[in-house]
This record gives sequence, structure tokens and C-alpha cells, in this order.
Amino acid sequence: MSRTVTVGLDGSPESRAAVEWAAREALLRGLPLKIVYVSEPMPRFVARTPLLDTATYRQWAEQLTHESAEGVRLRHPGIEVTTEQLTGTVADILCEAAGSAELLVMGSRGLGKFEGFMVGSASLAVVARAERPVVLVRAGEQAADEHRMDPTGVPSAATPYRSVVLGLDTEHPDDTLLAFAFDAAARRKAPLRAVAVWPEPPTSFYRFPGDAELYDSLEREHAAALTDVLGSWRQKFQGVEVVEASRCGSAGQVLVNASRDASLAVVGRRVRTRSLGAHIGHVTQAALHHVTAPVAVVAHG
Repeated sequence: MSRTVTVGLDGSPESRAAVEWAAREALLRGLPLKIVYVSEPMPRFVARTPLLDTATYRQWAEQLTHESAEGVRLRHPGIEVTTEQLTGTVADILCEAAGSAELLVMGSRGLGKFEGFMVGSASLAVVARAERPVVLVRAGEQAADEHRMDPTGVPSAATPYRSVVLGLDTEHPDDTLLAFAFDAAARRKAPLRAVAVWPEPPTSFYRFPGDAELYDSLEREHAAALTDVLGSWRQKFQGVEVVEASRCGSAGQVLVNASRDASLAVVGRRVRTRSLGAHIGHVTQAALHHVTAPVAVVAHG
């Protein structure tokens, strides 16, 4: 069975933006789009509103899902769209749906054009548990946001894509993460900006003699490590322009700054095999809360 681009819909502005982003991604990948609406066994707003019974709620959910699918078909002729209405806990259902998907797309409430996301508990639970890539899309995200301005300074979906930004740990590089980022850049015909961050040397706080030489040596060492990690991937994706950025500082802040003009930010999440529960690293947390572009979280070993 062919994989799909699967998107969660709940009627919110952010989930509608996620549906539209997922439709564009499905076209880029040549895959069907599946729209999933998850009904809670007793939706909170139904319980608080006696005049709104569960039958009315189900009818509303069915109509919302149908209209969303029809809208996608009208805006993107030729795309194969299916819908599914499921009942259960949102995080559990979407994690299960992600298992048969190429990637899962979800909406995340935006705090504004420059402030980033408000990531809810359900979104965080899915990101922390899903073993397929999960993309979070903020409310108001539009096709033109992924593209460069036209020559007159007007946003346009007809111009080339902005860069795909990859947050990379050169000490523990992962092929799943690298493959996703390079593939995303190749499909968009966009540059890939690979960002690796290394910590400030301890002596820099005390200004010892020779600090400048130490810093220069570390800078060269980490830049060479990044080049080495990317070498084989440059050969596999020769059509992708790669920009290397090895920086000293806070990994989360550097990645957020590097992603300000991105079409997509890609970060990793290590899958824990021990019984420590779900975990999202601090760099991924920073990206989820502060990067305003869509953020893809790729689970890896």
C-alpha cells in the first residue's frame, strides 16, 4: 500500500493551514493526501454545551472533513484525497496514523509573525512519540511564505523556494535526518543550509593567553567535521546547493536565527529505547517554539 501525506484536522485556523501545506507537500512528493479528523469520545465543548449533542457534533465533523477535502481538490486538481474520521485520544490516534504515513502534518497555534509557535500538549505528545517525520505548521502559513520575494518585493508562490535549514549534530549524524533534509531541498529545488553548533570553549570566560588561537583551532576543527559529514550526501544529491554554517554558541538560538528566512526547518529527535518515556531534546524544543517556518521533526535511532 502506498504511503500518504497525512494531516490532522480539527477545524482550527492552524489545522486548516496544515491541510493546505500538506496538500502542497503531497504534490511535491507525488503521494496521496489523507485528512484525519479525530473525535474525542466526549468532546469538551459538547460536554459544556447541553444544547449541542454528540450527533450534531459528528455531523459537523463530517461536514468539515468533506469540505476540507473538496477544497483541496479544487485548489490542487489531480491530487488524490481521502478522509478518515476516528474516535479516541488525539495523540494516540495521530501517532497510529503516522505509522502508515510518509509524514504527518499538524497545525500549531502561532504567536505572531516573529514570535513563533504555541505548541500544545497533544502536538508535543505526537512529536515525542511518532516514529515517522512530523511537521508542525503555524496558523496563517501560506504558499508564498515558503518562497522568495519577487523582484518588486511582493510575496509570490511563483518565485524559487527559500532555503531548507537543517540542524545537525556532527558528533552523532544520522542518515534518516540527512536523507529527509536533502530530499526536501531537492524537491523544492532549494538550497540546503546545514547548521552545526559547537559550545564556547571554557577558557573564553577567563580570557587566558592563547584563547584566540584555541578558538581558531576549534573553529577549523568543527567546520571540517561538518564538511566531512556532508561529503557523501553532496555526492548523492549533486543538484542541491549546500551552504555550511558551523557556529559557536547556543544550539537552539543559532538554529532559530538561521531559520528566520527558511521555507522549512528540519531537526532530529532521538528515539529512546529505554523506559525513560518520551523525550524531546532542547534544540528541537527551541525550534518548535520559536522557528516561524514549518518545522519537520525527524525521529531517528
